[in-house]
Amino acid sequence: MPSESSSRNKRVPATRLLLRYGGIAIAAGIVLSGCIYASQSFERFLIRDPRFFLPGPADYGLESPNLEVHGIQYASRRQILRLFDPDYGRSLYLFPLAERRKQLLGVRWVHNASIARIWPNRIVVQVSERKPAAFIKLPAESMVRWALIDEEGVILDPPSRASFRLPVLAGLMGGETQERRAVRVRRMKRLMKELGPLSDNVSEVDATDLDDLKVTETAGGSAVLLMLGDRNFASRLRNFLDHYPDIHRRMPQATSFDLRLDDRITGLETSRDVH
Repeated sequence: MPSESSSRNKRVPATRLLLRYGGIAIAAGIVLSGCIYASQSFERFLIRDPRFFLPGPADYGLESPNLEVHGIQYASRRQILRLFDPDYGRSLYLFPLAERRKQLLGVRWVHNASIARIWPNRIVVQVSERKPAAFIKLPAESMVRWALIDEEGVILDPPSRASFRLPVLAGLMGGETQERRAVRVRRMKRLMKELGPLSDNVSEVDATDLDDLKVTETAGGSAVLLMLGDRNFASRLRNFLDHYPDIHRRMPQATSFDLRLDDRITGLETSRDVH
């Protein structure tokens, strides 16, 4: 049997090992507590020190020099600046960056936005605006109002004192989703891109039927409606324009033409084919 002294000798290293790891744990706890205290103290410093407060405008109607907003051309600058009213006089540390960016994206004409906190007390906002693709007509009670639409199907109010050289897009249905409107806009843009320089005299694109696009084109000083179908837009329009003087001489009253067959042009009002 092991002697009593042998058992005591085995307990001594175990006790030392326990004390050693216990000391390490205590030291780690002290260091961790110190880090937490230092972090909390630093956080209180960032929140309470006036040097980190975002200063507001010097007077009513003015803008804060510490809030910079870039990239605005058509979006409402006043509406954008109002979003930051709750942040004046507060520490930059408390600034709700994600929330303000989400609010910015809800402003008409704002397509994308980035916000940067510049220490100690400055905010820089960069706005990317939507690009209108066409004019549209919207029914409004007993009248029609004009609006703009971008490639994503977002309807935009026309800004004052701004002019756009864009076609009119017809064919949008009441109650259509944004995604469905976007499909019509993309079809229009594909047509206009394929037409290239020929699109200069196109004033309206009717995308009611996505498989049969129609355009209103100026030919010989008059507006004519052309059915282009779903392909070969440029070749069909070019063929029509090349033959229009002769077509107009033979069918002076025709104002609508079916170009969906590549080998013929049909004047719809006279039902006569021009080969």
